[in-house]
Amino acid sequence: MKKTHLLYEDGNHRWLVVARDPDKQNYLIDTNEYLVVNGEQALLTDPGGMEIFPAVFSAISTEIDPRQIRSLFASHQDPDIISSLSLWLDFNPEIRCYLSWLWESFIPHFGGNEQTFISLPDAGGEILLGSLKLQAVPAHYLHSSGNFHLYDAKARILFSGDVGAALLPSGNDELFVKDFDQHIAHARGFHQRWMGSQEAVRDWCERASQLKIDMLCPQHGAIYQGADVERFINWFAELKVGTGLNRASGKSAL
Repeated sequence: MKKTHLLYEDGNHRWLVVARDPDKQNYLIDTNEYLVVNGEQALLTDPGGMEIFPAVFSAISTEIDPRQIRSLFASHQDPDIISSLSLWLDFNPEIRCYLSWLWESFIPHFGGNEQTFISLPDAGGEILLGSLKLQAVPAHYLHSSGNFHLYDAKARILFSGDVGAALLPSGNDELFVKDFDQHIAHARGFHQRWMGSQEAVRDWCERASQLKIDMLCPQHGAIYQGADVERFINWFAELKVGTGLNRASGKSAL
C-alpha cells in the first residue's frame, strides 16, 4: 500500500511523497510521486501510471482534498510517469499538465486536449503555484530527449526524475538513503544504461551544483539528503554512461 510522508513544511507550504509500495506486483517498476502544496493549491509531479492511480489517489486523499491539485508536472513521456493522465482528467477536466514542448503531441495519446498542456521550452522556466515560484530545470537526455526536473528554492528540494533512481531489492523500502555506498550499487547499472551521454551528465551536474539542495528526490528508490546530495552529484559526474557500454557482453546494465 502506498503511503504519504511529509518531507517539508513551512506554514502552508508543504512537500509530501507518495512513497513506493512494498506490496506492489513484481511486474511493475516501483515509483515515488511528489506533491507540492501551497495554501489551497497543489501540484503533483510524475503522477504515475494508470495501473497505480487508485493507490496514488487514495494516499493523497489521506492528506489533502485531491481537488486542490491544479496541475501535474511530467518530467518526460514514459508511461510510469504520466499514463494516468486520463484518469486525473476524468476526476478534474480543468487540471493542467506541464511538460516539454517535445512531447506535447505525444502525451495527448494518454488523454487531454490542447487546453490541457502547458509546454516548456528547452531552457525551462518558472512554474507558479499560487505565490510559490518553482523552477523547471533542464535535464535533457537524462534519459529522455525532452526532460525536466522541478526545483523549489524555498524548500531546497530538487525533484530529479530518473536521475538518482535506484532499483532497490525487495524488502528495502527505506524512505531516505541510509548508507550511500551500499545504496549507490543499486543505482549504477540504471544510470549507465538509461543516461544518454557524458555531456548531458556534465551539464546536469553543473546545474545541480549551483542549486542549494537539501533533498534530491528521484522517481524511483530512496531520497538523498544532506551530504549525500553532493556525494551523488560527484559520483554521477564521474560515471561512464551511454550507448556501447554493454555491447561486448550483450547484457543489460539493469
